[in-house]
Formats: sequence, C-alpha cells, structure tokens
Amino acid sequence: MAELVGLVQRLEVAVGRLEAMSSSGGGGGPAAASGVVSVYVEAYDKLLSGPVAQYTALSQKIGGDVQKHAELMKQAFTCQRQLLVTASSSQKPSDVSIPAAYYVGSCTKLQCTRNKSHNQCAPKPGPYVKDMQDAAMFYTNRVLKDYKEKDKMHVEWVNAYVSIWTELQAYIKQHHTTGLSWSKTGPVASGGAPSGGAPAPPPPGPPPPPMDLDKSSGGDSGATSRNALFASLNKGADITKGLKHVPDDQKTHKNPTLKAQGGPLLSGPKPFAARPTAAASPARTLPPVLELDGKKWKVENQEGAHGLVISDTELKQVVYAFKCNNSTVQVKGKINSITLGMYALPLVPPVDCSSVSFQVMGKVPTISINKTDGCHVYLSKDSLSCEIVSAKSSEMNVLVPNKDGEYTEIPVPEQFKTVWDGSKLVTTATEIAG
Repeated sequence: MAELVGLVQRLEVAVGRLEAMSSSGGGGGPAAASGVVSVYVEAYDKLLSGPVAQYTALSQKIGGDVQKHAELMKQAFTCQRQLLVTASSSQKPSDVSIPAAYYVGSCTKLQCTRNKSHNQCAPKPGPYVKDMQDAAMFYTNRVLKDYKEKDKMHVEWVNAYVSIWTELQAYIKQHHTTGLSWSKTGPVASGGAPSGGAPAPPPPGPPPPPMDLDKSSGGDSGATSRNALFASLNKGADITKGLKHVPDDQKTHKNPTLKAQGGPLLSGPKPFAARPTAAASPARTLPPVLELDGKKWKVENQEGAHGLVISDTELKQVVYAFKCNNSTVQVKGKINSITLGMYALPLVPPVDCSSVSFQVMGKVPTISINKTDGCHVYLSKDSLSCEIVSAKSSEMNVLVPNKDGEYTEIPVPEQFKTVWDGSKLVTTATEIAG
C-alpha cells in the first residue's frame, strides 16, 4: 500500500511538471513555456516524493482524523509547488500578499491561514519552520510514549512527520534562505489563483460623492443664512446696537432683592457629576452536572457537594471535573485519567486550580500539576513510585503514608538552581535561604 501511494505521489508530481510545461500564461513565463523546471522546483519534488509521500501512506493506513489531516497537508504542499513554479518563471509582484491566493483553500481547513506559507515568512523562513516543528514536538512525543511498545506504525508515522519539517528546513536553507526566490526575468506574477484555487477578492468600490453643503443645509436657505451671518459680522462696532438694554432692576449686582433670591439668572452648564456605576450583573449560575457523556464523566458547577460518587467505571473512561467549589468527588474503580480545572477542556490534571486536594486510593503511574496554587496530594502505599510532574505551580505538598496510617507532609520544591557543567545545563532543587 505504501509503495502504491508513493507511486501515485510521483505521478502527481509528473503531471504537475507537464502542466507547467504546457502553460503559457497566468503566471507562467519563458521557463514554463519551454518546459524547463527550476532547480528548486525539482528539489521540492524530491521532498514531495520522499517524506511527504511516506507520511501520506502511513496516515492512510492509520485512517480517521490522521488520514484527513494528511490529505489537507498534501493539498497545501501541492498548492505551494504551484507557487514555486510561478515564482521560478515570474518576477515578484508589487503586492506581496497576492500569492496568498494559492493557500486560502487548504490553509483555511488546516487553521493556518495567518501563516500563509513556509517559504514566505521573510526574512528568514527556515527558523520559522523550526519553531513550528518544536511546537508540535509536545504532541509527537506523546504519540511516541503511548505507542512505542504497542504499535510501531505510529512510531514510523511520527518519524515521517518530523522528517518533513527537517528536510523542509534544509531545502529552505539551500534555496530560499531569505524568503521565496522569484525570477529576475519574465512577466510580473499576476494576482490570479491557480486552477482550483480561491478567486482573488473583488476590488473596493468607488468612494462616496462629496457632500453638497448647500443641499444638506436646506438648499437656498443655507446660502441665505451664511450671507446674513457675514453681513452681521461686517457691521463692526455697530453689531452691539441690536442688543436689548437690561434695566438696573434686573441686574443682580444692583438689585439687593435679586441678589438675595439668586436672581432670574439663567443657570449655566452644570459641572460633570460622577456617572452612577451600573450595578454589576449577577454571576450566571449554571446547574450542577454529574453524568457520563460517552466515555467522559462530566462533573460541573458543583458547589458544596461532598457526597459525589462515580462508580461502575471502565478503564477507557475519563473524568473531567471543572468549575467546582468546596466539593468532594470519589471515583470507585479503575479509570484512564482524572482532570481537575476551571475550564471545560483542561489539558492535564489539575489545571488552573486553587486550593485543591486529591487522594489516591489505589495505584496511579503519573500525577501532573499545572498552573495551580495550593495543592495537596495524598498518596497510597501502592502509588509511592508514581511520577509527579509540576509546572507554573506553587504551594504543592505531597503526603506520604506511614506505617501507623498517618501521613508525612513533604513540600514540592519551587526554587531551582541551574548551572552549566561544560556540556549541558544541570538543574537542581535548592533550599530557600533564611
């Protein structure tokens, strides 16, 4: 099956070359018309027929979402090849965002529209690809950890996936160190998308016509009002002759009665008063939830509940408890994992918690604590060999059982010292001085 998929991949590359040879417009220049393929296009074809084809073949064997993701990646790499063919025979357009049309269809589905392409991340696209590879390493390592002893196909799949980005970095370093290499001859690349790509957005419409001041103020009445204003200003000192004379009995400073009463003076603008603060809307109270949804036990919005019990569990099930306060949940039986957090989809247990305690009654291999302030872990005798992984957390304490049934509380270090030993960094926990 893998050989068949690799053969199909090479056939698609050959078809792409034939299309480039037969095209004479829409971004194709003399090189495309003469059938000459650029050196960096040939190097890119080796990338497609090598690790990309191997990754696609393994993804088809695994199936499911892995296969769907591989198909989308294949579309993105194919669109990128079309851009490389255009760039090899065309000059760089004035608007560098025009080539983004090559990626709208595939990259939107891959949720990476902002990234545009690996080769367009000027000035140095190579380090950008390296960053993306490092970002994916967390998930690839989890796949290796889960399937290393179970299914070698998943290990091969991870190796093929990682080799794509490793070889892509080498390819970029050799051919596109500072960005996509455009041809210095041939026509300027057009903004049209390749066959099957998304069309370019329509140009913006014309600006609105200028506003007619005369019509907006009432036609002839607007011009008449302005003329009357200028005529009044031209009177000079005589403009005050039209003012009404105020007698002394209406002047506050000359009429004691008006001064005592406050007078008939018009009140001026009131000073700014403090804007009344709107009453804070009451927090939305959601109903408590304790239910099995597929393979996931959901414990949500519990407040002061101490008798919650989850029983009849299976090893493939998980427990997600979030937005619970002053509550106790007891899980009876074996289960895959238990996650505590403040959000609906936490990643590792517990996440974003405050003042949380949990007790292991049976045996667990790993306990992970992330972004948590105040955590007490009660271990059982069967779980003394478990691994405790913590990050961005404080006030963590592990309670170990004694022979008499009591617990010894041991704090988890929060302060560390890192030194360079000549070949690597060495980090050790330190005691707080004082």
